[in-house]
Amino acid sequence: MNTKTDQNINVGVDTGKSQLDIYIRPLDIYFTVSNDGKGIREAIIKLKKFNPVRIVIEATGRLEFNFIVACAKADLPFVVANPIHVKRFAGAIGQRAKTDKLDAKLIAHYGEAIQPNLSALKPETMQAMSDLVTRRNQLLTMQTMEKNRLNIMPKYLAMTIKPILTAFKNQIEKIENKIAALITSCPDYQAKSDILQSMPGIGKIAAASIISNLPELGYINNKQAASLVGVAPMNRESGRYKGLRTIQGGRPQVRTVLYMAMMSAMQCNPVFKTTYQRLIAAGKPKKVAIIACVRKMVVILNSMLRDGVMWEAPKA
Repeated sequence: MNTKTDQNINVGVDTGKSQLDIYIRPLDIYFTVSNDGKGIREAIIKLKKFNPVRIVIEATGRLEFNFIVACAKADLPFVVANPIHVKRFAGAIGQRAKTDKLDAKLIAHYGEAIQPNLSALKPETMQAMSDLVTRRNQLLTMQTMEKNRLNIMPKYLAMTIKPILTAFKNQIEKIENKIAALITSCPDYQAKSDILQSMPGIGKIAAASIISNLPELGYINNKQAASLVGVAPMNRESGRYKGLRTIQGGRPQVRTVLYMAMMSAMQCNPVFKTTYQRLIAAGKPKKVAIIACVRKMVVILNSMLRDGVMWEAPKA
């Protein structure tokens, strides 16, 4: 097959749990591969022959992650597109029909017409950030345990605990500096971090945790965002029994970080301070009120990332 062409080749990839639907424009070539290691390798080999100017794939969750990694390793130009932007493009050109092939074709058309900037995402950086945030949480837990021991152990044993606390502090600072350096190294992550940190209460660690452990944020609806973090209330009802609604599932690592961020936000962010005080006045337990505030924070952050806008304090 002769794949040499002077045309600008745009590739659209529709991501599914079990397969990838791929359309090459304007050559009108369509094929599918399984969304696993073997299928992705097959797709990369085939796509390299066409020298595409961009491969556009929607950010629909973590299903596209392995394909992005493969593109990055193969030096193929890729764009992780916001599905809302693609949907708006479909509305602009009047496309309503939906099949896997039509979706892939639409994404390729979107790439050709809009020419979105190539993504500078570094999947290995995302994994490194996640590992660093996890390690920081581990060190903080051990640091808290040692601080508690310092308060209950005899004073003559303090000399055995204080050097350990100093070591924990130094290691935590080193990890935080590494996280900041990783974000700075990637323009896409830096832009995302700037938006997240514009909200009072969200610092660099919370932003890094969201970027590395919740990459879907900004590409999903508010209900899905709350569910992924694990702050969506679940009903417990059976017959006449009506239990308290609880939270469950989700991603505990990012939920823990956002819980701690909310403790700060309730002090410096009037939106969450007011919400917390209103819930407490209504008789809600403190922890329930805090989780409700975290859920509100997730919803707002999801909207900010979706629209690419900074935090704006409500007008008095």
